[in-house]
Amino acid sequence: MRILYIFPHPDDECFGPAPAIARQIRLGHEVHLLTLTQGGATSQRHRLNLSIEAMGEVRYREMLEVERALGLHGMVVLDLPDSGLSGMDPRKIEATVRQGILDVKPDVIVTYAVHGVSGFPDHLVTHAVVKRVFCELRDEHPAPRRLALFTLPDRERPEGKFRLNSSSDEEIDAAEVFSEGDLEIAKRALACYVSYHEVIEQTRPLEQIGQAVHFEIFQESFDPWLGSIVEEL
Repeated sequence: MRILYIFPHPDDECFGPAPAIARQIRLGHEVHLLTLTQGGATSQRHRLNLSIEAMGEVRYREMLEVERALGLHGMVVLDLPDSGLSGMDPRKIEATVRQGILDVKPDVIVTYAVHGVSGFPDHLVTHAVVKRVFCELRDEHPAPRRLALFTLPDRERPEGKFRLNSSSDEEIDAAEVFSEGDLEIAKRALACYVSYHEVIEQTRPLEQIGQAVHFEIFQESFDPWLGSIVEEL
């Protein structure tokens, strides 16, 4: 199966989904990543005394290391305005996302759940855009067969820098239980974000997910949960 993750920022793929990505690749699936911005507007640029453009270049170079660490089959990093997606004409973002999907031709698309986990506006916009494009494309051929939405389960988690949103057991449809080896790959990928070390220490993202990576599946319902986002396709 071919899987395409679509997120707004560098590090979104590592702040939670990375162990599932490592597992999917280990099991022989083809995994691609589309990132909409270079993440240059992060407040970390002030600590490093960098402009938005220079910070974006730093984060892009870090993403190249992440691509190698995870063993991704393909990665595209766009340069839409970081922290500015909500101010864009959504049709322009939709056209960009649509082309990215058509280029990869995935069986499964993954993005954030409706609450965006952290609730950041760029996360919410990305969810809405990807969902709309998925709904338009599934009437075409070949079309993505499933939209999976990364989320956190409604469980007690370690405290971090940000308040995180979660999904109830009834909303969750799949949980990918990863191995220690998958987790080690995820940790190596996360460590590639050297410029974000301070944030990583404050948020401890891989500690927030527990023993599995959880997903809602758009307009499908599974009880018991699927063991993979490609199961039953």
